[in-house]
Amino acid sequence: MSDAARYRYPFMIHRHFDEELAVLKEKLLSMGGLAEQAIGKATEAFLKRDGALAQSVIEEDAAINRTEVDLEESCLSLFARFQPEAKDLRFMAMAFKIIDELERVADQAVNIAERTLDLARSPVFNPPSDIATMSTLAMAMLKDSLDAFVNGNADLASEVCQRDEEVDQLNRVVHDTLLERAGKESAGAKQAVDQLLVARHLERVADHATNIAEDVYFIVRGRTIKHRLGAEA
Repeated sequence: MSDAARYRYPFMIHRHFDEELAVLKEKLLSMGGLAEQAIGKATEAFLKRDGALAQSVIEEDAAINRTEVDLEESCLSLFARFQPEAKDLRFMAMAFKIIDELERVADQAVNIAERTLDLARSPVFNPPSDIATMSTLAMAMLKDSLDAFVNGNADLASEVCQRDEEVDQLNRVVHDTLLERAGKESAGAKQAVDQLLVARHLERVADHATNIAEDVYFIVRGRTIKHRLGAEA
């Protein structure tokens, strides 16, 4: 190998790694989009008592699972072929964690869809309007946490973490509303429990988004987000 070739070789390897890393980021965003879409469809099915739409969410979960496997294989392949170090290695480790968080988000969508199938067979119910708000907030948090990851945006990650309390507060309001309703209408107790579970699943989606954002902040800033938020309190 000539001196010029030896000089170019590391550069070419790094370029190929960067190109494949960009593809990995796009795949992660695609999986995030699928998970976000699943939550949106599951919530819509719940609000409209649409059993067919709920069933489609359950059936489409297999596609998200396949995407998860594909992403994990891509990460392992990158690691084996390029043996990344330092910053790139931290990125790869974080990618594995995000894949797991997104798979759990998709599981929450399935859980909501399953609750919806039960509710669709019950008398008409009127869910608290805050449940729809929780879904909107949780999906936005998920999208922003992934954007923060791809762009290394610690400020956006911090914003996501701070929004988690808003979803938690709405969950508490829904909880109190439904318990009060169940106490007055014993015949609707089962429906109230199912709706409580739907709210809980949406709260967990926000938690998964927060987990991603916390990891992003740590990777970018080198300290935990809890320390920063504590300093601002």
